[in-house]
Order: sequence, then structure tokens, then C-alpha cells
Amino acid sequence: MRTVAVILAEAGQLAELAGKPVIEHAVGAFENAAQVDEILVVVAPALAAQVGQLLADGGYRKVSRVIEGGGTRTQAAQQAIRALGDTECNLLIHDADRPLISQRVIEDCVTALGTREAVCAAVPASDTMVAIEKGLITERPPRDRLRRRQTPQGFRLPVIRRGYELALADPAFEPTDDCGIVLRYLPDVAVAVVQGSEQSFTILSPAAIDIAEAMLSA
Repeated sequence: MRTVAVILAEAGQLAELAGKPVIEHAVGAFENAAQVDEILVVVAPALAAQVGQLLADGGYRKVSRVIEGGGTRTQAAQQAIRALGDTECNLLIHDADRPLISQRVIEDCVTALGTREAVCAAVPASDTMVAIEKGLITERPPRDRLRRRQTPQGFRLPVIRRGYELALADPAFEPTDDCGIVLRYLPDVAVAVVQGSEQSFTILSPAAIDIAEAMLSA
């Protein structure tokens, strides 16, 4: 089964990290993954030409298309799913603001899709979590059951395509991550979990870029 990676990017991922844009680090990780056959990049329409030229100049041979996305992450993922049509493949959806994704996590996600229909990278919660209502704590879930979800999130393409069809037909649908759509609209589909990586954190600020550069230099 072919594996296609979809990289969802925003303007912030054009910020420089260790000499090249954040988005290039994310794309490069999947370019270097032997398990990945093709890469689609989804960006805002205003950035499509710039990002397309950037990746062409970078020589990323697995990047087949730069697609114009919508105003939300959900719309961007939907555009990628639509662009793949009826293709039969495994799909990895990854946020470009997690540029330090490791080869081990990518490989583990693809391996999981050999026997599962959906998978998510996640790391254990390091803090005690509580649920609140009206400013009061109502529950303290056991920490050993909690995980912080990351990307990539992987799916057999027909599964996530059907999940989005059901979600977008629901007037009460609220945007969420891709595994959240499967959990809500395809409850019979089990979502496997693979061990994520603490270094695969979101880079949304100059301070986070400084941390990432220190990690790369180390």
C-alpha cells in the first residue's frame, strides 16, 4: 500500500529555523522517510506560489503538489483528501508546525497502518490533568490513561474520507483534529496509538524556534 504524507502549513511556518524555513524541516522529514512515497503540501492560497517555488528549489522530489487550502485546519485536510480522489493509499496528516518529527515516529505510524485503519502519535501527559465546570474541578482522570496527541495522524484513505463526509454533513460539527473526526463519526474504527516524541513540539513563537535550534545544534 502506498503512503502519502499531507503537510498542513500556515504563514508562520515560513519563519527561519536553523537556516531554512520551518516548513522545509517538516517536508524534509517525510522526504527522507523510506516508507513515504508522495507528499502533498497544503497552504493558504496567498502562499501557494511562494511555497511551491521554495520546495522546488529545495529539490524535494516526493512533493507532487502544493494545494491551496481553506481558512481552517479542517478545511485544509479536506482539500488534500479531495485532491487524492479515489486513490487507495495510507494517508499521514502532519502539521508543519511540528518540524522535528522523527523518522522513528513516521515509521511506527506506517507500520501500524499495516494492521489498523487509523493511528495517532501521542506522548504521556506529564502533568496531572483535571476537568472543570463553572470554575470548579469535577474530575481528575488518572494520568496514566492520558496522552498528549501529536501528528502525524494516519489513516486508510477511505476511512478518513468517509469520516469527513459525515462530519461535514453534520450541522453541529465543530472543527477538531482528524482522529477526533474518526472517533466521533466512525466509532467502530479503532484508533491505535504509537509513541510520539517530546522533541516533536509545536513551533508557534520565536521562543520555540530558539529551543528547536538549540536541540538541532545539540
